[in-house]
Amino acid sequence: MLRLLLIYTLIGLWSTKTISQEKEPNPFTIKWDNGFEVDSKYNNFKLKFGGRIHLDHAYFSQNDDLDVAFGELESNDGTEFRRVRFFMSGVIYKNVEFKLDVDFAGGASRLKDAYIGVKNIPIIGRVRVGHIKEPLRFDALTSGKYITFMERAIPADLANERNNGILLMNDFLDNKLSVQTGVFRNADDFGNDKEAAKDIAITSRITTLAINNEEKKQLLHFGFSYSYRKPDKEEYIISVRPKSHLAKKYISTGLILGVETVNIINFETAFTSGPLTLQGEYLGSSVKQELPNFSETYSFSNYYGQVSYFLTGEHRKYKNSYATFGRLNPKNNFMNGGSGAWELALRYTHTDLNSKSINGGEQGDITFGTNWYLNPATRIMFNYVWTDINHKDTGGGNLNVFEIRFQIDF
Repeated sequence: MLRLLLIYTLIGLWSTKTISQEKEPNPFTIKWDNGFEVDSKYNNFKLKFGGRIHLDHAYFSQNDDLDVAFGELESNDGTEFRRVRFFMSGVIYKNVEFKLDVDFAGGASRLKDAYIGVKNIPIIGRVRVGHIKEPLRFDALTSGKYITFMERAIPADLANERNNGILLMNDFLDNKLSVQTGVFRNADDFGNDKEAAKDIAITSRITTLAINNEEKKQLLHFGFSYSYRKPDKEEYIISVRPKSHLAKKYISTGLILGVETVNIINFETAFTSGPLTLQGEYLGSSVKQELPNFSETYSFSNYYGQVSYFLTGEHRKYKNSYATFGRLNPKNNFMNGGSGAWELALRYTHTDLNSKSINGGEQGDITFGTNWYLNPATRIMFNYVWTDINHKDTGGGNLNVFEIRFQIDF
């Protein structure tokens, strides 16, 4: 009897404890928002983790003129994992933020975003320290998950997308005016530059939202950025491939020695009206060379213009000045009452690497794209690229690229 009473007592105590635990609010919640998120009860702590997979296939053909100028293609097709990334980001005690993003594509690990930041600072706004994107080029600031075409318009070789440094940014006038500025050092794939001496890059950007009508789904964005760069090794090179990462590079400045400074300016604009989006940029790079008994300044440029339209009526969403465009949410997901979202896009890009004694060549790319968004996290991209290459020394010709990407991010 005593043993039975003891058992009933233990069961009662366990039941009471279980009920009381069930009544207590869970301090953390786990949810899916196109990726896993963990939030604390009062939003003091937030954690998000996920990744992305971009699998590309491409098919190439070049005309006889390009065969003569640069040699026949070694292969007419190729495939690669363009991006294989895992990330974790979060907020601690409401004000401290962090992110760690690592890419494993190509069989080697490379550090992407890796920073610690503090937000909601009076007057200053937000500060981030670590391996981060420089505030330069609208297309480069847009996440690779959300760009309209498989490859960005402005080559990364004109200036690093990410570097190790400190970034300050703030928004004013109800987010109509945004300013970002930072000081950076050229970093390797792990965000390190242990031997840096004089190497420095100072990059600033200012943008404005002339129109931001969410009800009419209209937006007009203008921006200007400037970067002053002083390479420690006094070397600079720009080499550009057609708008396919699997294509080889046809035009290049070659290695420029004795580089004192590099100055880069960039003008950007973007306009959305319902399913229509227009976007364009111009980037100019001025390279000052100082050698014994010789001084010269070279100028190189890149510009593009693009238009896209959602046949299914969606519209591109603007996140903020620094992150630019964000995720596309189809009105009806594929196989869940609809066909997903369908987008058509057209872009022209031109790069000029000729300046004075440097004959790097010129390249024009016309890209036609079709994007099929099965759901907010899954997309299939089709790109056709026609490239016209002109080189004063070797001649030129045309390249055709057909490529497809299977993409998922979570």
